[in-house]
Amino acid sequence: MADQPDDTTNRVSSAAAKAQNNGPGRIGLFDTLRGFSVISMVLFHLCYDLRFLAGVSLTWFAPPFQDIWRASISWTFLFIAGCMCPLSRNNLKRGLTYGAVALTIYAVTALASVDTPISFGIIYCMAACTLVAWVLGRFGMLPRGPVAGAILFACFILLLGLPSGTIGIGPLSVALPHSLYRVSGLAWLGIPGPGFSSGDYYPLVPFVLMYLTGTAIGTWLKETGYPDWARRANVPLLNLVGRHALLVYVVHQPLLLLLTGVV
Repeated sequence: MADQPDDTTNRVSSAAAKAQNNGPGRIGLFDTLRGFSVISMVLFHLCYDLRFLAGVSLTWFAPPFQDIWRASISWTFLFIAGCMCPLSRNNLKRGLTYGAVALTIYAVTALASVDTPISFGIIYCMAACTLVAWVLGRFGMLPRGPVAGAILFACFILLLGLPSGTIGIGPLSVALPHSLYRVSGLAWLGIPGPGFSSGDYYPLVPFVLMYLTGTAIGTWLKETGYPDWARRANVPLLNLVGRHALLVYVVHQPLLLLLTGVV
């Protein structure tokens, strides 16, 4: 009986630690990874502006390296945003905020006429995916767990070619009917019609599947508890940039255009 108070204390301490691990608060690892991706994005856009707008000869900035670099940035953004979805107090507000920023970006890029206007870019995609996750959450249908995440990621890979008219991988790809892409008004979904163009294009399909891959992992981690090292991860510069990723996204391109002498 003498040990009972200690056992009770241990159980209470264990429960408190678990509650703290699953409680609110920033996950430092997300800020670190997002900060790294934001800096990578700024460098990517600097190279793009130099080559395609300022006329600098950067022959190495070309596919497939260019495509791999671009994917490493956007996929990371969407995955982390999906992971954070179960932690958000208000995904409706979060999605609408992204949407307002996306509309502003479209208006500014259309008026500036420096390059092709951005109509369905990465911020639009973040908005649309967050609103989809909000609806799923309202009905208790958010995916959860590594198995669900793996299935969603596999579907994402299989549908990557949808905007280009195919589904599948390599020799197993199947071409979709050309008539499907003669319909206007479906570019937001992933089926660009005749004459569609955008300086940055991330339609809802397939990219919502990458977002929901993150949501499945994030929901699982919220339930099981994030490890302490993930919560405490902190590379000061990266975490600072990661905490202000949306602001950096909004201001970096006008600054780069001024820096490169395009405007």
